[in-house]
Amino acid sequence: MQFDHYGGQAARLAADLVNTPAEHFTPGRLAPVLSAHGVVERTLSDLQAESLLAWSRQLEECFGTQDAEQRCQRVNALLRRSASTPRIALHDGNPHLHYDSAEADAAAHVRAMTAAGLAYIVCSAGPNRLGRCLRAACSVAFVDTSRNGRRAYCSARCANNAAVGRHRERGNDRGRTGSSQL
Repeated sequence: MQFDHYGGQAARLAADLVNTPAEHFTPGRLAPVLSAHGVVERTLSDLQAESLLAWSRQLEECFGTQDAEQRCQRVNALLRRSASTPRIALHDGNPHLHYDSAEADAAAHVRAMTAAGLAYIVCSAGPNRLGRCLRAACSVAFVDTSRNGRRAYCSARCANNAAVGRHRERGNDRGRTGSSQL
């Protein structure tokens, strides 16, 4: 499934912020994460980086198993907290939407962008597209871009590890069953 910049890219940024360890919420360590998602203004103060850590904990509530009503309420709460005002920007020569005021700092831009991105995914692709890895040892947040929207794991590696674990468990169950029948 293909998403535009503010849909997929902003929602994937939200997932990456959720997955970023707390000790990485420093201006220097967040800059590459923001850059990878096309955030142009990514110069943060220490206070702004800390505010994004708090924001990531709020984003976290939107990922994982929940019904559509819960997810919509959580995303709506983010939209209210981000206090975004959509506008058309031309800073790169092409008109595109920004979800914050021109005077907003980088952290406010990230908050508005991620809230709008999650809203876009929920409305255009479906509320079940914001998942958490089902592998017991993982729980990474992800945006499901699969064709059928039924992704259960953050990566092929986690899916394979979970399958191997299930296979081994079935083998252990057979071994216990077989030995008890002797």
